[in-house]
Amino acid sequence: MNLLNKLYQIFLSEYAKRRIEKTILYVALIGFFIHLILIYLSKFSIVNFHLESELLKNPISAIYTPFSFILIYEVFLLIYYLPKSFTTYITKQYEIITLIIIRKLFKDLSALELTSNWFDIKGDLQFTYDILASIILFYLIFQFEKQGRQKPHPQNENEPRIERFILTKRIIALVLVPIFFSLASITLFNWVSDISFTSNNLPGFETINGLFFDQFFTVLILVDVVLLLISFFYTDKFHKIIRNSGFVVSTILIRMSFGVSGLISTILIVLAVLFGLAIITIHNKYEKNTLPNTE
Repeated sequence: MNLLNKLYQIFLSEYAKRRIEKTILYVALIGFFIHLILIYLSKFSIVNFHLESELLKNPISAIYTPFSFILIYEVFLLIYYLPKSFTTYITKQYEIITLIIIRKLFKDLSALELTSNWFDIKGDLQFTYDILASIILFYLIFQFEKQGRQKPHPQNENEPRIERFILTKRIIALVLVPIFFSLASITLFNWVSDISFTSNNLPGFETINGLFFDQFFTVLILVDVVLLLISFFYTDKFHKIIRNSGFVVSTILIRMSFGVSGLISTILIVLAVLFGLAIITIHNKYEKNTLPNTE
């Protein structure tokens, strides 16, 4: 138990969160300027990188680098909030996939063709889908957080069982920390190896969108299933089981979006968040309907 608390303080305490946040922000800022410098070195032929990629063609694409580090921080926050609040943990999943779409918008902006044939150009059409999806997702996440804050009645019953459940979630969160760093390291190593030994081309934007996150969301599906199974030890209430099951389905839909592209990917993401919102809204109505009768 002492070892668990010590590890938790090192990796997932408030102090660790502030320290990682500060580090990520500095790295994101430095990464942005380095990427920007590389773009202009390539643009003015000062340095020939022997690489063909959209990442080195437009200064707007430099925003991709800091956004990538911000997304890494959001993944850490997802792990951080897992033991504290299950709804916040799910919210972070939705925020991550929304930020991925926002990041992708910067690529779309750099390649827009402002002509009267807007809806005939694939890139412009995808930009339209993404910008509409980001607005819809922003609103859906707002509603989800609003529903997540609703607590119809105090949760002080079976306090020891709740504390055990929180302890279990802490253990899962600590297990996720090395998995997170391992996946990030392996992804970076494979990416660099592919560039160095197999190709003169950097991955395209669609490939980069799936780097790390498709694997990480696969891990999240397994985590959600484990949490669902563990929750059976602490509650037999139908609406809570359905809520937890619904969140698993929502995470699976997000994971599926990485396997496709274009409009289908966007629809899957919006559907995932919409489904999660519907589940938690109905769950809260169940909670209100099951308030203890004081008459």
